[in-house]
Amino acid sequence: MSYDNLTLGQKVTLACMLEVSAPKPGNVHRGADFEDLTFYDFIQSAVAIGSVFERHQVLSLGQLVFAAVEATRSVVSTNTNLGLILLMAPLAKAGTPDSEGVRAVLTELQPEDAELVYLAINSAKAGGLGDVVEMDVAERAPKSLLAAMEHASERDFIAAQYVNGFDDILSVAAPKLYQNQQAGLSQIDAIVRTHVELMSLYPDTLIARKCGDEVARESASRAGFVLEQVSNGEDEYLVALADFDFWLRADQHRRNPGTTADIIGAALLIGLMEGWLAPPVQTQI
Repeated sequence: MSYDNLTLGQKVTLACMLEVSAPKPGNVHRGADFEDLTFYDFIQSAVAIGSVFERHQVLSLGQLVFAAVEATRSVVSTNTNLGLILLMAPLAKAGTPDSEGVRAVLTELQPEDAELVYLAINSAKAGGLGDVVEMDVAERAPKSLLAAMEHASERDFIAAQYVNGFDDILSVAAPKLYQNQQAGLSQIDAIVRTHVELMSLYPDTLIARKCGDEVARESASRAGFVLEQVSNGEDEYLVALADFDFWLRADQHRRNPGTTADIIGAALLIGLMEGWLAPPVQTQI
């Protein structure tokens, strides 16, 4: 079994579905909703953007992002996937998800791309963006989308990917997901383990914007503690993971590691595009 025969749009949809289905600590998944955001909101959103991404070759990056956000808004009333769309669009446009391809896409961006991405961000009504003095998304778009992303890169890990050529995703997130799969973890367990590993390495910037840098750093430290329990056995690891999940869900879900979830979604898409992400093994009864 493989995912090789799926179209790119289907791979985008599947990556989104796999990301939200895995019980990643602190996030919405098939066993945990937020009061204002549910698992089914994410599933409907994943389906809505698939057909948009089928047109990745004829749409500019800005058009692709804007059309995907508009498709999402047609089925849900809240922001479910803006970060995913912003990360998946350059990967789709690159064709092959590598640094050279992504950088080529980003260097060809035009002023129209910045305008459409700004429109998409405002249409998505994304929360937790904060207020800034320059290049605020509520203001008129600058001529260069990369300049805007560079300005936001210190407070937004997704913006930072536009600046560094998606290096954190291509060199860290996707390889870690691959390694966890190769180590024998199930598809779902590999996603969860990678999510915790990324949280330990990169304090989640959505948490930082909502709760402050100190809380974001604490979340990274707690993720590191969970990983330390792996060597102590599965029971200790699962207890620590459950405790971490409980802590993240406190304070009315303000500690939701949404940025890390978006990075996971992008890593899953890379695995699907490169062909190494394997379907779950079916147990014979």
